[in-house]
Amino acid sequence: MSFNYRRVIIKIGSNVITKANGLPDTERIAHLVAQIAAIKKQGKEVILVSSGAVASGRSLITVTDKYDAVATRQLLASIGQVKLINTYSHLFGGYDILCSQVLVTKEDFRDRLHYLNMRNCLEILLQHQVIPIINENDVVSVTELMFTDNDELAGLIASMLNAEALIVLSNVNGIYNGDPKLPGSAVIEEVVGDSLDFSTFVSTGRSQFGRGGMITKSTIAQKTAALGIAVHIANGTKDNILTDVLNNSTIHTRFVPTKKASGKKKWIAHSETAATGTVQVNEGAKTALLSSKASSLLPVGITQVLADFKKGEIIRIVDENEKLIGLGLAEYGAEKAREFTGKKKERALVHYNYLYLQG
Repeated sequence: MSFNYRRVIIKIGSNVITKANGLPDTERIAHLVAQIAAIKKQGKEVILVSSGAVASGRSLITVTDKYDAVATRQLLASIGQVKLINTYSHLFGGYDILCSQVLVTKEDFRDRLHYLNMRNCLEILLQHQVIPIINENDVVSVTELMFTDNDELAGLIASMLNAEALIVLSNVNGIYNGDPKLPGSAVIEEVVGDSLDFSTFVSTGRSQFGRGGMITKSTIAQKTAALGIAVHIANGTKDNILTDVLNNSTIHTRFVPTKKASGKKKWIAHSETAATGTVQVNEGAKTALLSSKASSLLPVGITQVLADFKKGEIIRIVDENEKLIGLGLAEYGAEKAREFTGKKKERALVHYNYLYLQG
């Protein structure tokens, strides 16, 4: 069976479009653009999340060792982003397709208003048949402000735009049940739910040029599939990989989508790193929240506020062992939450509509 998705996010890793010498692989980029153009001509909407700015920068300028890694990365990314987007623009132009550049930081996902502004921007681009090319703004994103890598960013964009599928292109055929270099290791072709603990057999080694390894990819893929979006992890260095994935004619890893979540819950689901406050709840509240019945977080079940927060911020909800139960949007600030802690008949700290549970 082939996959007939209407809206697809395609994430291209730096290891797919970078040669062994650290310079851009323009032939590979051209081949991927040809496939994306063919997919778009079928009436599908395509959003591209592409790494590769630093590699593009490296092809234009030589940096001496006297600068630290962060400064060097900023320099290469700033110069390289121009070249990367020009490369895409030129190649897509050959198919009469317009593309646009969208640079984002983690801050853009923390605030609901920023988030909606970004979503509106991407929607209007799609309405005008433009392919948005999204990348992290490496020029201003440093250390704690950075996404884990572009896999995390692609998962966020897939959720934001209610995409039906996310295709993550790496330089391996998928997720293996052992070390890919060893004989006997095979690609896990289908993953359903969160039944697999990838850390037991996925190597923690990172790709030569990318920031995130397979553990990151697996975690983000599971989270995205749990929100109702299919995720495919495939080898972007193979010819015709995108069309083959959509035709289901190549070995790769597919995470089967499970439930559909509302747009607000999708935003909250990906916001753990943006969470400011933390509240601890008792076993009774935990049971109520994780039951099949829709429940809001009431103050009566809160035992203590562990980290401060303001009204409208994302907060972490943890159990008595400080294990994460879920994330939610605070209806009021930490001060009022402390005042209401353990009390009955006070209004919910997190309404069910703004509550995302890990369970």
